Amino acid sequence: MKRRTLLQVPLMTAVPTLPGMALADEPRVASLADAQRWLDRVVAARQARTTGAWPLPAVLEHLAQSIEMSMDGFPQPRSAVFQHTLGAAAFAVFSWRGRMHHGLADPIPGAPALRLDARLPDAAARLRAAIERFERHQGALAPHFAYGPLDKARFAQAHSLHIANHQDEILLHV
Repeated sequence: MKRRTLLQVPLMTAVPTLPGMALADEPRVASLADAQRWLDRVVAARQARTTGAWPLPAVLEHLAQSIEMSMDGFPQPRSAVFQHTLGAAAFAVFSWRGRMHHGLADPIPGAPALRLDARLPDAAARLRAAIERFERHQGALAPHFAYGPLDKARFAQAHSLHIANHQDEILLHV
């Protein structure tokens, strides 16, 4: 290995953070209870921001939309064939890996536009309310727009994986 390469590798693999900055995926959300604790840290942070395309309140609204739609229905579901083949396979892989990877700037198909001017406390309250409503929900759940029918435990896992994936783009100044 050339000396220049040897010196560059550690620099390229280091995670750039400033003192007091933390990647929000430490610790990573693994349950909806974890999501509530993470949301407490986001709201309490001196500064929280996203490195992605949407402002942080819009990300939280997107996460709330997903949870709300699992109870109320998704406006534009993929075909049943897609849900039972590619969609189900994708969720099986995410579930097996314990990690989801999706386009972090992709809105839920047919969902109302995200408010790019939303306030962080309002968006956090909406996400918190959506999680609490989901946890209390006793009725049938709507099929996921891509994964198809999921029971409550699998939907809770899907929501947790979704939140954890969005943590990848959120930095907290603690």
